Amino acid sequence: MQPVPAITPEPLPTRRPRRGLRWALALALVSAGLGPASVAHAAASPYERGPAPTVTSIEASRGAFAIAQSTVAASSVSDFRGGTIYYPTSTAEGTFGAVAISPGYTATQSSVAWLGPRLASQGFVVITIDTLSRYDQPASRGTQLLAALDYLTNTSSVRTRIDRNRLAVMGHSMGGGGSLSAANSRPQLQAAIPLTGWHTVKNWSGVRVPTLVVGAENDSVAPVSSHSEPFYASLPSTLDKAYLELNNASHSAPTSTNVTVAKYSISWLKRFVDDDTRYDQFLCPAPPPSTTIQEYRDTCPHS
Repeated sequence: MQPVPAITPEPLPTRRPRRGLRWALALALVSAGLGPASVAHAAASPYERGPAPTVTSIEASRGAFAIAQSTVAASSVSDFRGGTIYYPTSTAEGTFGAVAISPGYTATQSSVAWLGPRLASQGFVVITIDTLSRYDQPASRGTQLLAALDYLTNTSSVRTRIDRNRLAVMGHSMGGGGSLSAANSRPQLQAAIPLTGWHTVKNWSGVRVPTLVVGAENDSVAPVSSHSEPFYASLPSTLDKAYLELNNASHSAPTSTNVTVAKYSISWLKRFVDDDTRYDQFLCPAPPPSTTIQEYRDTCPHS
């Protein structure tokens, strides 16, 4: 593992306003008599990382950032069972948002490992975790996701690369249910993405974290009618939220390379962790049904 240079974390408020910030700033500049070029420059998010996105770039197996990885030994932590950290090697653009990802029931981090390099190479620090027990329920997995984020920002060797105010959670199956639990208990998070999530709790009206719910049309383990759809419907109507149902897909669809899962997860994380409205084009208007998308619902516009 390469030495990690110290970086001064960017000072940010605990919670940033999500809608209208760019337009308010632009209007203020117009009122001050500044021209369109000044407005366009000021409207750009200071947390943008990487080049302007294209369909090709977000569907690619790797993004613009070279990455490295390191192992978190189970013996070195107590609130989750170790994991793997993936991170961009260059810090020229500043600090990065971070994402913790949990596997599902009886699974290990290997089932979500493909997301590590995929997301990190797009400009995130990512930790995929093993849970304390393969049989841990969603609420416990949520607590462990938060513990993993706390480890990343407070203790890990890459902590100086991370902006502690730009954090997100993801997970598959019970890990997806865990991401909802984590979002419900820590509203300071910037994004949550449950992937074919499973949870006995169906009402998430208390969640205040922008959430992308991913379901699978042919899921027999966590059928969308009793899991992903009720999750999405229960989230507040005022929340930035979306529901992506994978066409002709099973419960395990997110556990191996899936371009659709990656494309919309990257777009969601970029939009809400990095406040990068360059990615709105992939989320708003809602993508239509296709060979990979059975259904997509949202609360557009995000900007």
